[in-house]
Amino acid sequence: MRPQVYTHMSDFKYAGSELDLFSAAWNWKAYWSRQIKPFLTGDVLEVGAGIGSNTRFLDPGGAGRWVCLEPDPGLSGQLVKTLSETEQRSAYEIVCGTLELLVNQQFDTIIYIDVLEHIDNESEELTQAAAHLRPGGHLIVLSPAHQRLFSPFDAAIGHCRRYNRRMLRAISPANLRLERMRYLDCAGLVLSAANVFLLRQSMPTKAQLYFWDHWVVPVSRVFDKILLYSVGKTIIAVWRRPTTV
Repeated sequence: MRPQVYTHMSDFKYAGSELDLFSAAWNWKAYWSRQIKPFLTGDVLEVGAGIGSNTRFLDPGGAGRWVCLEPDPGLSGQLVKTLSETEQRSAYEIVCGTLELLVNQQFDTIIYIDVLEHIDNESEELTQAAAHLRPGGHLIVLSPAHQRLFSPFDAAIGHCRRYNRRMLRAISPANLRLERMRYLDCAGLVLSAANVFLLRQSMPTKAQLYFWDHWVVPVSRVFDKILLYSVGKTIIAVWRRPTTV
């Protein structure tokens, strides 16, 4: 079924060119999405949905709303095509714009997948997002980890920063409680360091992406658990809005 699309005039243009390339990283998307799915309930808002390659891994189906918020009109067009080809739910809602358009709308889950690091004032963004969260709902962020790993790749796709535990705690919305914070992809950390200090690439090749996704990610899935999710090139944070003040 074709998604419902709501647009407004926007001249925003996403700086990156990696979305199509990384849409093939199925093992990685399957891995981190399993970390997040236990917190996905009710009506879901996916901020910065891009071309929809993450949506298909995250969405378990169900009766609630799934709203994809994407400010880039070009990516919104690709998003319509991607989600038109999935049968996970009867309809998606696609909004071309930012949180300001969702006046008085409330959600049970709000997710930022590789999005927050692109936003200049990320603290204000999370505060706005928290205002759209129902009591008992979850705010979920997945972002690249460790500023020391900031590379030409980060710069090329418009990252403002990479995060660690301290940085994410510092921008926690005042009315939410931090429930989970963990690192993922400990083996991939080595590859990221190699790019920073040796390769200096602004974009991985298809062969490099295939090697990471098919050989490195499975190693991380084993050792992340052994290391208690204390090391990795990606960080996940989950906040919850209390049901009572």
